[in-house]
Amino acid sequence: MNRLPLVLLTALAPIAWGTTYLVTTELLPPGHPLFAGLLRSLPAGLLAVLISRCLPRGGWWGKSFILGALNIGAFFPLLFLAAERLPGGVAAAVAGAQPLIVLVLGALVLQERIRPLAAAAAVVGAGGVALVVLGPAAELDLWGILAAVGGVTATGAGMILTKRWGRPVGVGPVAYAGWQLSAGGLLLLPLTLIVEGVPQTIDGSAVLGYLWLGTAGGIVAYTLWFRGVQQLPVIAPGLLALLSPIVATTLGVVVAGERFSPLQAIGLVLTLGALVLGQLASRPNRRTAAPAPHATAADALTAPR
Repeated sequence: MNRLPLVLLTALAPIAWGTTYLVTTELLPPGHPLFAGLLRSLPAGLLAVLISRCLPRGGWWGKSFILGALNIGAFFPLLFLAAERLPGGVAAAVAGAQPLIVLVLGALVLQERIRPLAAAAAVVGAGGVALVVLGPAAELDLWGILAAVGGVTATGAGMILTKRWGRPVGVGPVAYAGWQLSAGGLLLLPLTLIVEGVPQTIDGSAVLGYLWLGTAGGIVAYTLWFRGVQQLPVIAPGLLALLSPIVATTLGVVVAGERFSPLQAIGLVLTLGALVLGQLASRPNRRTAAPAPHATAADALTAPR
């Protein structure tokens, strides 16, 4: 698959995730973020497994639960804890540091060389997100900051392990995403029942919200995301993740009528510039590029023709 279409398809995942805040505040019953995370992951994961008719084998049972715990099971509770203790802008600004975390973990675990241009893009992107989402009245809470950092570190580690372990031969991206969504959902199930329980009322708007989170934000987004993580240099999807807070902020302005200051506009331009710069910096040299070490036969079978 050509580089540009792969990048654009992978970018659809954080764009879909950027709608989560608006959907949650406008459509879902309040006070049940873990329940929303559960419905975003477990039904979508089981549906993906049913569609693919493929279960993990051997060591992939353990790997699927590790990846599901990092990308879903650990990330959602930490995300929601941060959201409860921090203003949304502060939590999103902390999430903007994920490309830096991915860059460091990629160098340590995958031995990927840190390119100065990619590092600069990560720094500029984090700064741009901070300008977009942080306001002068932003309040800081130690436990909220630690939860936000823990959440983005968990997903960063999940991204690195996804890259390192690849995908089993003959297993398509839908099944691979389904394993992780199911595992993460199963880990969230007891936590949700113990801490929150089920909302007393689920109206038609909530049903639509849960369907959106489970389809566009669940099975579709994670299938595209994991496929991109496996086939792109690790910093490329790491920077694409910055689209999520940008989309969330933009929707707040367009749909919810929130104000957009000149400083936020500058941050938006910086972040988008960092995204482009990062993709250019992570392009392999055509003279020295080799096939991806974790490419599988399934990639050839699932590539568009």
